[in-house]
Amino acid sequence: MVNLEWYRTFKSVYKNGNFSVASKELFMSQPAVSQQIAMLEAHVGYKLFNRKSKGVEPTEYAKLLNNLIIDALDRLETVESGFRAKAEDSVRLISVGVSKDLFNSCGSLLISKFDLIDFTFAEDDALFALVDAKKLDFAITTKRFDTFDTIYEIVGKIKLIMVAPMNLDIEEFRKKLKADNYTETEKWLNDQKWYTHDARIPYIKLFWLHAFSKKRPSMVPNYIIPSESEMLEMLSKNSGIAITWNCNARKYIKENKLQLVWNSFHVPEEFVYVLTAKNNNLNSFFETISKELKLFLGNRL
Repeated sequence: MVNLEWYRTFKSVYKNGNFSVASKELFMSQPAVSQQIAMLEAHVGYKLFNRKSKGVEPTEYAKLLNNLIIDALDRLETVESGFRAKAEDSVRLISVGVSKDLFNSCGSLLISKFDLIDFTFAEDDALFALVDAKKLDFAITTKRFDTFDTIYEIVGKIKLIMVAPMNLDIEEFRKKLKADNYTETEKWLNDQKWYTHDARIPYIKLFWLHAFSKKRPSMVPNYIIPSESEMLEMLSKNSGIAITWNCNARKYIKENKLQLVWNSFHVPEEFVYVLTAKNNNLNSFFETISKELKLFLGNRL
């Protein structure tokens, strides 16, 4: 019966030309190395190494054996290393930075894929600084950071849309919108109750800037709820209008808790990036996070 440890020992002795060096590389005693080589020689029926004043040299039979087994042994060790890395990954705690606004959708997705995650909430610039300082493993941002010490990958696009609960009659609004009557459209929107998750109302301002070519909307938010997910949940149970990322509204729309009021083609999409530091030995995590976010963000409304 073939003992793979014999061949692993043979490979090390053949490569190093020395039993002592091989024993250190294999974390074995030198007598154990000598014993395994002797057992392999008995198994194949040929002498494999000749002793020299310093180390050993392979015989012609050893050279032939090395040529026969080296590719298969290298492949086996690669498979073994891959399984070991996966086992280590399964119990490794990773740290992920994301904005509060994107956590509702992206955070839930990652929780379903990994067992151990330490999340940090911050805005894009702060997240980049943490990754760059290697205080965070990964960051999910809507801003590109291209530096020598970090790498990024585009994982999708998101867009600001307007939503409302199912009980709001938006037929009149759609007629005005279809007629390109933006003055009446804006007036109808100003008459609604507005929800926002930020007192500075940046989403509403950004939407207004592109949809109406105005820097400032004229309405005042009725309800400021400092969590986008909680805001959407509260909106779904009451009456009003809100601007939100399409990825965060998707679940509510699919569950018929919210309806899409306006997906303006004037409002641009924004790229979403996954950012990590170079040479951090977390390639498998980076690939998994990127793949899952691409699948999720590619599934548009």
